[in-house]
Amino acid sequence: MIGNLRINIGAGLIGFILTLVFSLQNNLWLTSLIRAGAAFAIWFALAYLLRWVFTVAGEPAKDSAQGREGNSDAADDQLGNRLDMVTPDEDEELMELIKPEPEQRQEGSGFVPLKPPKLVSTKDPEELAKAVRHLTEK
Repeated sequence: MIGNLRINIGAGLIGFILTLVFSLQNNLWLTSLIRAGAAFAIWFALAYLLRWVFTVAGEPAKDSAQGREGNSDAADDQLGNRLDMVTPDEDEELMELIKPEPEQRQEGSGFVPLKPPKLVSTKDPEELAKAVRHLTEK
């Protein structure tokens, strides 16, 4: 595993001290020590788990066939480093889609733009002023 037992003990002591300091403000010293001891155990276990995960993640994958030749090991090192892909040529299809057909040009003459009605007030300005005064009154 990566590191040694000192890392676990160091993490546990950090958890112990932090919990003790923050717990002493609100609890009795015995309750604070019990909670700090539990924090030591939890932080110790988390450090152990984290060391184990880093060790497993850092190990190279072991092949099921151990009797491989040396040349295939070099080829395995290169696997996944390059991706060779070619997209098919679709230039002609795209050009046909872009070109408008003669029938579509004639049908396009039926387009009529939208003419929304204008918002014009036909009311007397004095009536509008009275309405605004009425709405603003408390």
